[in-house]
Amino acid sequence: MKDTILDEFQDTVIELLVRNKSIIDLITKYQDSNARVNRAIVKSVTQCGCIKVHAKKQAFPEDGTFEEIRNSMKTHLEGKLCESCRDLIEKDIGRNLFYLASICNTLDLNLYDIMLKEHERLKMLGKYSLR
Repeated sequence: MKDTILDEFQDTVIELLVRNKSIIDLITKYQDSNARVNRAIVKSVTQCGCIKVHAKKQAFPEDGTFEEIRNSMKTHLEGKLCESCRDLIEKDIGRNLFYLASICNTLDLNLYDIMLKEHERLKMLGKYSLR
């Protein structure tokens, strides 16, 4: 069932993408949609104020276990997104997914297969695939 929603999404993107079929157009649209996601998050901090960023150097135990190190890392965020900011960010991420799917379609790649392969790599490498 889960694989069908991604395939269905990718098929819908094929039907709806009319004007910007050039890979060059798709790459720039994808970059622009990514910038819009970033901008919406920044506006949640600077204009709305529903979330705050308190960033500082990440401190973690040098000789700690993997779990201790993972648990000591922070997001630097305080607060929760308000409904308005959440809606805008979700919309922008959706547009970003649209252009990602468009790029996959143009390159004859299947988004679901890519996710499966990446999931398998992550499971296989475990904590050695840290990012």
